[in-house]
Amino acid sequence: MTKDPDNTAKNVTPYNQETEKKKQVAQMFDNIAAKYDFLNHFLSLGIDILWRKKAVKLLKPIKPKAILDVATGTGDFAIESLQLNPERVVGIDISNKMLDVGREKMKKKKVDHTVEMLYGDSENLPFDDNTFDAVTVAFGVRNFETPAKGLAEMNRVMKPGGKTVIIEFSQPQIFPVKQAYNLYFEKFLPGIGKVFSKDKRAYTYLPESVQAFPHGNDFLQLMQKAGYKNTKAITLTFGIASIYEGTK
Repeated sequence: MTKDPDNTAKNVTPYNQETEKKKQVAQMFDNIAAKYDFLNHFLSLGIDILWRKKAVKLLKPIKPKAILDVATGTGDFAIESLQLNPERVVGIDISNKMLDVGREKMKKKKVDHTVEMLYGDSENLPFDDNTFDAVTVAFGVRNFETPAKGLAEMNRVMKPGGKTVIIEFSQPQIFPVKQAYNLYFEKFLPGIGKVFSKDKRAYTYLPESVQAFPHGNDFLQLMQKAGYKNTKAITLTFGIASIYEGTK
């Protein structure tokens, strides 16, 4: 049975409050912004860096000059996309504190002249139609209030012939990877997250949102409904995550 991603997205929220999901997500990332980069790389054992590199390589054939990184956080995917020699990269996010960390990172790396970090809602992107050659997202679609709307917006601002690449966690099915993955996500990760970020809920929300969100063919169908063509899923690291790609 195919999940309705928009319903599951709204039902799984960081703090289970009455406020809309996007406000809770912004609050959560504001709370963990100072430790986000450290925890992100530590908890993934650095594998997330390799995943981004692989995703960026998928954009090489179209030689994008203008790239939009949605749910950019502190800008890791935006920085990785500089390997493509674009003229302009825009990172957009709803967490001001994550953006502040990202802006400092761009200055230290001396790439702030190319990478612009902007506050904005992924489901109401402040750009004209057909603005970007490529769109990237890493671990962000699960956090959208309405994933279908966010994907459609990303497609809208992309030029015809452009490509979107999305990295999202999946649910591995192979023994013993599935069992180890579930143990890590449900037991180890929340504990470590609480110690370092002081916000345990942020790291219990992660496995809950992964469990509720569609992956594989279900996610490709969501992309197709949003207007993407030539959709494809690439499994990463025994099914722990996937790269999804689609063109306009």
